[in-house]
Amino acid sequence: MRGRPLFAVGAALTVALTSCGAPDSGSADSLVLADAYELGGYNPVAGYGAAGEAKVYDGLLKLTGGTGMPGFAPALATALPTPDAQATVWTTPLRAGVRFSDGSEFDAADVVATYRAILDPASASEVRSSFSMIERVEPVDPLSVRFTLRHPYAAFPTKLLIGIVPSEAVAVPGPATESPLNTAPIGTGPYRLTALEPTRAVFEANESYWGGAPSVKRLTVLYVPDDNTRAQRMASGELDGTSLPPLLAGTFAGRMTVQANTSADWRGVSMPEGDPVAGDRAVRMALNYAVDRQGMIDNILGGYGRPAYTPFAGVYGESHNPAVSFAFDRGKAGQILDDAGWRAGSDGVRAKDGVRARFTVMYNSTDTLRRDLTLAFASDARRVGIEVDLEALSWDRIEPRIEQAGILLGGGSEPYDPDTQAYNTLHSPDPGAGSPYDNASRHTDPAIDGLLETARRSIDPVVRAAAYREVQSRYAQDPSHIFLVHLDHTYVVKDSSWQMSGPILEPHAHGVTWGPWWSLQTWTR
Repeated sequence: MRGRPLFAVGAALTVALTSCGAPDSGSADSLVLADAYELGGYNPVAGYGAAGEAKVYDGLLKLTGGTGMPGFAPALATALPTPDAQATVWTTPLRAGVRFSDGSEFDAADVVATYRAILDPASASEVRSSFSMIERVEPVDPLSVRFTLRHPYAAFPTKLLIGIVPSEAVAVPGPATESPLNTAPIGTGPYRLTALEPTRAVFEANESYWGGAPSVKRLTVLYVPDDNTRAQRMASGELDGTSLPPLLAGTFAGRMTVQANTSADWRGVSMPEGDPVAGDRAVRMALNYAVDRQGMIDNILGGYGRPAYTPFAGVYGESHNPAVSFAFDRGKAGQILDDAGWRAGSDGVRAKDGVRARFTVMYNSTDTLRRDLTLAFASDARRVGIEVDLEALSWDRIEPRIEQAGILLGGGSEPYDPDTQAYNTLHSPDPGAGSPYDNASRHTDPAIDGLLETARRSIDPVVRAAAYREVQSRYAQDPSHIFLVHLDHTYVVKDSSWQMSGPILEPHAHGVTWGPWWSLQTWTR
């Protein structure tokens, strides 16, 4: 980075925090949105905005919208990166004349520093393992960088979506979760954070944005974790938009716009390998046949979804294996359990060798959709003689018990390549690297590991697709999870004269950073 001014963004933000007014829904150039996600944590080094959704940052690349799998376009880069013949060296030209929100100039040093910080063990970044293919990153000159990879990686453009921070902001190594960037972000994006409270964040347009000043000048995001409360505040006219579970969103039809966006986001239940019941192969297989996925889609998702049998959705084309499925068949589920020695007792619950067919599934207590899916899963399991105890907990209470109990999980946080969609969920876990929720079942299959490695290291799309199809075939023989649904994300939007951009395939972590607002900076009237 060159030419850092003497003033600091933190001082400006501190002043802004003391002057917070009421939300201004209905203002001509402002929006007020309510989100279920906590505010803060705005540090890309910690994984924030890994799919390119951050409004205060830019990545080297950005996503293009439309139906199906999105493409990539230059952002802080001036062109798509150029790989060598082996796809192990990628060179990226950078945009000149771009400035960070503190007025300092963007250059190659910032790109290098950002990626080095992500890879630095001192940062303890949860996304570090997903960037592990990078051996080194170095400046070629002030306006170009070179990435050298440990192995060929055709999906590398997905790793260029994450936001770039100033080199000075990561000059001192330390845990990414403790960085000032979490509450005082410094980016090149179309918006700047000007106020932050536990339940309220205000973003104002960057009038000097290299891509042109946004027409929406002020965005207020309110933290409202309860679904029903968000719906009530939406109905009262306080909000311009929010995300809601499908059935709740449907109650607004005819009054406001209800929008559903396709995603590769899945919901499913982890089955911990170390549990004598959940870790039993026959139990896992039987439950895959016992769950009524279409019933869940119809009655819980209001029709906004598709059955999930693996992390791979149909949007992956040749990499998706449509032959892999578990047809809803309680009779077959019961037969699998009978053949494996799980016999029904007088109360209908099965047992084997003195072990009762009973295990626990946890779900996040503030998420009504996860609650309803978990209840449906437990009901279906009970009908084939397996008892599921449910616990509604906060994530900080769920995490220490990942290996002891099942979890109603969501996945698909980086769905823009089959590798980033499935690798962390199905590959054997790497202790000490990545998220603790990676492969939460802790199941290992060397054959699946080998196929995933073949697919991620090949630059031949035919070889990659064949490997992914075989991953799914192999998985179906010994499933580690009970994948339930791929869901559409549903939003309620107050009618207005804004011309919005079209939809985009959404990742797991959606909320109001996605939906109609994913490219807010491009809206016009």
